[in-house]
Amino acid sequence: MDKYLICGLGNPGDEYAGTRHNTGFMVLDAFAKASNIYFEDKRYGFVAETSLKGRKIILLKPTTFMNLSGNAVRYWLNEERIDESRLLVISDDVALPLGDFRLKAGGSNGGHNGLGHIIQLIGDNYARLRIGVGNDYPRGRQVDWVLGRYSEDDLKVLQPTFDTAGEIIKSFVLQGINNTMNQYNKLGKRKKQ
Repeated sequence: MDKYLICGLGNPGDEYAGTRHNTGFMVLDAFAKASNIYFEDKRYGFVAETSLKGRKIILLKPTTFMNLSGNAVRYWLNEERIDESRLLVISDDVALPLGDFRLKAGGSNGGHNGLGHIIQLIGDNYARLRIGVGNDYPRGRQVDWVLGRYSEDDLKVLQPTFDTAGEIIKSFVLQGINNTMNQYNKLGKRKKQ
């Protein structure tokens, strides 16, 4: 059975729940809820499994804290014998407006420490879905911004993006990264209200 690892980045613990930096966790929580599956506390992360048309999908929320996310990703790729071409990492991105998203087949970390640590350990040949959290913060206050919680209004804006992210996960598993990018990246720009 073909296996895929879908990793949402974030920080474990109640104090980080609902923060912008935990957007990856929130996407996987929404996907798991829609798939009626539950996370178990396992080595280096919370893990849930489901399948789609004969393909196994492993969802991973690392418990290593953001800056060491690569430890969890590398462990689960090795443990499940999954090639990095079948890895999709979901993260927050301050360079994109709230609710926008970009799907990429590889590339740099874009200044994101979680993505950077994964690249350090396994290279940059993995797909990533970056979800915009906006950047409405004063100069030098980025850490406070990404560790700040979403407002209810923010979450209303993000909900359609979380729904689309679930479709992107399924498409990535069934059609691969290139077809999925062609199909979804044009939808990534939020429609102006």
